[in-house]
Amino acid sequence: MKIKVALAQFNVQFADPAANRHRIAELTAQAAMVGADVVVFPEMWNTGYALDQLDQLADEDGKATTELFYRLARENQVGIVGGSVAVKENGHFYNRTLVVDPLGQVVGQYDKVHLFRLMNEHRYLAAGDQENYFRLAGASSASFICYDLRFPEWVRTVARHGAAVLYFPAEWPDVRIPQWEMLLKARAIENQAFVVAVNRVGDDPDNHFNGHSLAIDPLGRVIADAGEEDGITYAELDLDQLATVRGPIPVFADRRPELYK
Repeated sequence: MKIKVALAQFNVQFADPAANRHRIAELTAQAAMVGADVVVFPEMWNTGYALDQLDQLADEDGKATTELFYRLARENQVGIVGGSVAVKENGHFYNRTLVVDPLGQVVGQYDKVHLFRLMNEHRYLAAGDQENYFRLAGASSASFICYDLRFPEWVRTVARHGAAVLYFPAEWPDVRIPQWEMLLKARAIENQAFVVAVNRVGDDPDNHFNGHSLAIDPLGRVIADAGEEDGITYAELDLDQLATVRGPIPVFADRRPELYK
């Protein structure tokens, strides 16, 4: 089985949810026109890192994002791994991913577990504590957000369910892009899974982002690199490859979790 994935990296407009929702709609339609099964967006695409403005900008209970993805998924008959958005819920702010199938049903939700102190997330956001494991486009999948990439124990905890595809939306600044690629390859190899990671491009008041969204196969080979331009890059994931990788080296069966303290 093969899945066509659209890596939709774009220039997130700082503190402008309306403009960013418009761009999300454009990119979803564009991806559907060329037959993508799944479209994937960057982290915090509704507000950017305007964390000190979240009281005015964050999506209340995630309603606007849920309604947008419901409409776009149904209109375009495409699955959506919705990057992540700033959400306000019960007096707290979260960095949240929503995953929607082509019928518009929410099949996954994830609040970022590891908050990135260097960009002050810990001062403004509440951390999540739940896994996000789901099926999309016929594939068992899991999603994480940006800084989670640096915590292999968390990725393995979720991937142990058998995820074929690991999704990583991000706002990963250009100064650390070499580590981005190395860490993504490592997560693919050690979990014997495809990795689809979508970064943003452009600037906010404190950072420059240069994209390099990547699709990586279970052997750590780059299938697609979006480079540094705003737009969509496509990757085909051949899930039949998983059997040839996992069969000879059964890392999940050979784990000894009783020793991992």
